[in-house]
Amino acid sequence: MAKILINRSPGTAKRFIENLGNQVQLEMVQIPTGTFKMGAPETEEGSSDDERPEHEVTVPTFFMGKYQVTQAQWKFIASLEQVNRELKPDPSDFKGDNRPVEQVTWSDAVEFCDRLSQYTNRNYRLPSEAEWEYACRAGTTTPFHFGETITSDLANYNAESTYGAGTKGTYRNKTTEVGSFGVANAFGLYDMHGNVWEWCEDTWHSNYEGAPTDGSAWVKDVDDNDNRYRLLRGGSWYLDPDCCRSASRSNYVIDYDVGLRVVCGVSP
Repeated sequence: MAKILINRSPGTAKRFIENLGNQVQLEMVQIPTGTFKMGAPETEEGSSDDERPEHEVTVPTFFMGKYQVTQAQWKFIASLEQVNRELKPDPSDFKGDNRPVEQVTWSDAVEFCDRLSQYTNRNYRLPSEAEWEYACRAGTTTPFHFGETITSDLANYNAESTYGAGTKGTYRNKTTEVGSFGVANAFGLYDMHGNVWEWCEDTWHSNYEGAPTDGSAWVKDVDDNDNRYRLLRGGSWYLDPDCCRSASRSNYVIDYDVGLRVVCGVSP
């Protein structure tokens, strides 16, 4: 059996903490500006044509949530004054304050960002797809930020399936508390592979022909309530490991394993 190499290294990250009330906090990590190659080569196992052509993108500095939005954070923000639409205070199937919120539509995610922005007086939003992949990779070019493969000791996914030289592991069949694996990437972000899908600001495009190269969201005119046309990244507890790769992308209506992670500008 081939040896599995997992990249591990200590690091520090610039961050700030948003105190939301009721002892609920939101930790934001600075993602430094940089240029990376977005997408996957044809030789990458599990990749598809919608991840190509590979192209260079330069991403300006921004802040991103250290973790996926939790149910405690969601409940607090859902209790605030409505901006454009109602929010269910507890939409998740797998209950737990520190578990990621799930069963969230794209429009719900946008409303969360709007209420959070209004409460904090900062501009919170969903990440662009380019920002998400850049932040996930954190300088790496491998399928996962920790290396060529993935194991159930590092992430929450359907580990009854394998990827590369990886072996079968524990299929938990539910979400796990954010950060519970203790494995962050070089930017200090946790759970970028698996647990719940994360919404992006972009609309769906079937490939990267004509995609922006400045890190901005690629948006076309669609009905915002039609989640088929919105971008998802990161995979989930329910899916096979190839769907959890850094370059993997999806779009679909069903939101049972979908959550979010927020970003904001460089001036906290």
